[in-house]
Amino acid sequence: MEKISRRDFLKISGVAALGVAAAGCSVRKPAASGSEGEMEYRVNPGNGDKVALLGYGCMRWPMIKDADGKDIVDQETVNMLVDRAIEAGVNYFDTSPVYLQGQSERATGIALSRHPRDKYFIATKLSNFGDRTPEASKEMYRDSFAQMETDYFDYYLLHAIGRGGYDAFKQRYEDNGMVDFLLKEREAGRIRQLGFSFHGKQSEFDEMIALHDKYKWDFVQIEMNYMDWKHADGVRNVNADYLYDELDKRALPIVVMEPLLGGRLGKLPNNVAALLQARDPDASLASWAFRFVGSYPRILTVLSGMTYLEHLEDNIKTFTGFKPMSEEELALMEQVAVMMAEYPTVNCTGCNYCMPCPFGIDIPGIFAHYNAMVNEGAVGASEEQKTFRKLRDRYLTTYNKAIPTVRQADHCIGCGKCVHHCPQSIRIPHELHRIDKQIETLKRSIK
Repeated sequence: MEKISRRDFLKISGVAALGVAAAGCSVRKPAASGSEGEMEYRVNPGNGDKVALLGYGCMRWPMIKDADGKDIVDQETVNMLVDRAIEAGVNYFDTSPVYLQGQSERATGIALSRHPRDKYFIATKLSNFGDRTPEASKEMYRDSFAQMETDYFDYYLLHAIGRGGYDAFKQRYEDNGMVDFLLKEREAGRIRQLGFSFHGKQSEFDEMIALHDKYKWDFVQIEMNYMDWKHADGVRNVNADYLYDELDKRALPIVVMEPLLGGRLGKLPNNVAALLQARDPDASLASWAFRFVGSYPRILTVLSGMTYLEHLEDNIKTFTGFKPMSEEELALMEQVAVMMAEYPTVNCTGCNYCMPCPFGIDIPGIFAHYNAMVNEGAVGASEEQKTFRKLRDRYLTTYNKAIPTVRQADHCIGCGKCVHHCPQSIRIPHELHRIDKQIETLKRSIK
């Protein structure tokens, strides 16, 4: 395996390649009927897999209520989305035993099993956050085979390692013998590629990647987008350019999560969005974020949690006839990132790891509403502004509509249970109290 520069990548990215040695070199195949251009593929140097640059993140399948009022996956819609994705050439599907309160693997397995097994790659994870005994961890691993209706995993990940450094890794995977067990499973072929997903700070990443000498990781999944490239937000996050460079040095294929930063980069503040729309009025805001990530040659696939068909179709459009960004466009994205960094949004990606709150608070919903109001300019308004009353009333009215009273921020007692589960290391109680204080200030201004 060898390192490939972005400059060399740009030279070859427009040329179809039949056999390539470095992850990131482009291979384009005709897209299915109904889409224009050709789906972009990347070749995994470890085993020759031709993986669609657009991958399907299965953490956000659409949900409906059953007869008892319980939230369940809308299987019919999932089947339709998977069918359309495979038709367009998408072939990488990423899930976990803990996604959607344990429902994602089964829903994904049902949808995928309706297609030939060689038409898709399955990626799932050992998400042993709670019971990390060898018995429970192996049971989780084996149950994933049943849920996904398969006898092998193409890509298997140690889930969300990094936080707590090597000591935490040792407790979850070494002391219980699980990493040795998974290495044997890789040798047996039941795991074709073994890697990990990372959340944490730079020193923790350095510890995890140092284990490559011992375990020979096949790939690594990181959070990467044009905000996190040089402006990672959070007490314990690390800039993605550092992660990318370290993985590129080792010629390790990279799977990208959160290319839209939990959807935030698809809904930009008006003045920021105007900058991109002036450059290309026909391009969606999301397409800029996806093109940024796909412009780096070590990227194997970019995961997108496409809940709705319109999201899937827009992404198919971006990744068929894919155009890597020019240096000028990359500079534009840095300008956008600097502007975004000035907005006091909460770095919540909507992963729902903090849920359920023991006191019923809708943590992701509160943060999503707050970020939307920031983007619309409704946050930070002063009583001296001519539009203050209008902005205030809009904030309070939409807050009450979006978040039921019993699930609002004022119910947070600061227990901190949510903090330990947050991959973004957000000080959740602090942010909830800050938002609640702002809401109370707005309420008091009503005379």
